[in-house]
Amino acid sequence: MNELQLFLGNIWFFLIGLMLALYVLLDGFDLGVGVLSLFAGNEDHRGIMMASLGSVWDANETWLVLLGGALFGAFPLVYGVALHALYIPIMLMLFGLIFRGVAFEFHEYAHRKRLWGVAFGAGSTLAAVSQGLALGAVIQGMEVNDGRFVGGVWDWLSPFSLVVGVGVLSGYTLLGATYLIMKTEGDIQERSYRRARLAAWLMLAVAIVVTVTTPFLHARVAARWFSFPAFYYITALPVCAAVTFLMLLRSLRRRRESAPFVWSLAIFVLSFAGLAISLYPSLLPPSVTIENAAASPKTLVFMLTGIGMLLPVMLIYNGYQYLVFRGKVGQRGYGH
Repeated sequence: MNELQLFLGNIWFFLIGLMLALYVLLDGFDLGVGVLSLFAGNEDHRGIMMASLGSVWDANETWLVLLGGALFGAFPLVYGVALHALYIPIMLMLFGLIFRGVAFEFHEYAHRKRLWGVAFGAGSTLAAVSQGLALGAVIQGMEVNDGRFVGGVWDWLSPFSLVVGVGVLSGYTLLGATYLIMKTEGDIQERSYRRARLAAWLMLAVAIVVTVTTPFLHARVAARWFSFPAFYYITALPVCAAVTFLMLLRSLRRRRESAPFVWSLAIFVLSFAGLAISLYPSLLPPSVTIENAAASPKTLVFMLTGIGMLLPVMLIYNGYQYLVFRGKVGQRGYGH
């Protein structure tokens, strides 16, 4: 690999990481609201919770489509190996996303709304858990030989990936609960405060387990974490995450409306940063890296031109969308 290809590969590592982060942050609260809708007090409450997503849920998932296309073009080896190794969790995720999308539309017009409301929540839960299982499988590593996945069809399923699945589910639930605190009032908001605290503590427990376990899975990660002076920089991330977690609990205790959602997003951003720093330059640990997975320089430059024009448009559109539909939501629409 020449220097230009490596330079472009690093740019695409950052861009794909950005797309993944945007998808998780935006669709994360979307899926979290779906999970929480399973525990709605009544059908009216479920309707309000789903109405809070009516203007944004489909746009949030656009980032997943863009992520898949960018990964296919920039790192085709990663795309092929990941689909082979994670075929089952990826198919379950797609089924969950499709199922929840159909249920969301049918719920609006169905006479038996409870059936479609439960289907929406079940699809959201399935998608969230599947993403966690896939992430856990990526972190624990894949057997790749000569550019091909040589592991078993069930390698993605392990105690570690199950723990990560619970962590992603609790994290999305936290985002969903803090989003509902910001968008709703009354009983739904009060329930969301309680559920946000429970989800936050569960997510913290999983984060501790994953943080302690990861260095034992990969010698490269352990070497990076415990070498000097990198140790001092990496230690700053969990310290910042701990402070952010305390600020989240403080904002929930003081019944703030917007702050819990902001602190929840900050926790996810810090988690992404820690994961990227720990695994870099690996894309699929331990052997698939930027150096051996990047496409040709011409392909990377061509994609960079297209994505470079598309990203600002999507960011502006998303920002304008949330600006227009800001404020509280009720069964009949938004109030400003």
